[in-house]
Formats: sequence, structure tokens, C-alpha cells
Amino acid sequence: MDNDEAQAAAGVLRQGMAQLGRRLRAERVSHGLSRSRLSLLNLLALNGAMTASAMAAAERLQPQSLTRMLTRLDNDGLIVRSPDDADRRQVRIDITREGVAVLDEDTRRREAWLAKAMAERLTPTERELLRLAAGLMERLADG
Repeated sequence: MDNDEAQAAAGVLRQGMAQLGRRLRAERVSHGLSRSRLSLLNLLALNGAMTASAMAAAERLQPQSLTRMLTRLDNDGLIVRSPDDADRRQVRIDITREGVAVLDEDTRRREAWLAKAMAERLTPTERELLRLAAGLMERLADG
């Protein structure tokens, strides 16, 4: 594949991912959480307790924006803050059971829609191609 073909393929892939992303966002549970706050919960669920500075770096957020989002998540009982055992000046932030439940329900609903759409609209071969493509997209994202 030459550079022009790769460029064209990249455009088609980006458009398809954007359309699917919009459709999946439409399936979100009406819990009132923004994508940014859900992303923070997901970050904590995947990585465990973190400092605010580590979260800001991982999510590429300004500290002021992160502070506002963390305050709302804390007020909603979805995160908990506690002193760091190694450095009492640091505060570690972790997801609560309620936060995990919100995240799990959000994920479950979107994955259920996607599974149903795939079963209804795609052949078994097409579903297998998407599974393989997902692994390739993860490789691209890591590189």
C-alpha cells in the first residue's frame, strides 16, 4: 500500500470510528455524567488509586478543570480521596463501589447495543473482521 492509499484508508477508518463513537455515545445511560467524568472513572477503574497530578497528565487536563470534575465526582459519591501512605502531603483518589456500578452500567448498555447491532447487521465473517480490526487499532494506539 502506497502513501496515498494509506492516507485514503486512514480517512475512511477515522470517519467510521467517529460515526460509531457518536452512536455509542447516544446509548449512554442518563446518569448525568459527562464523557470527561466517565473517562476519569474509567481511568481509576483501570489503574487503581492515583494522584490528581497523575490523572491530569493521563487525561491531558488542566489542573483547574480536573479539580472541578473531581469535586463533582466526590459530591456524587463516585470517588473517594485519602492521604497517600508514603507521602501524607499527597492525596490519592480512587473509584467507589457506586462509581464502579455507574461505569459498569454505562459500559454494559453500550456493549449490549453494539452486540445486537453486530448480530443483526453483520455476517459472522464481518464480525470476525471487526474483532481482528479492534486488535489492530489497539496496536496503532499503543505505537
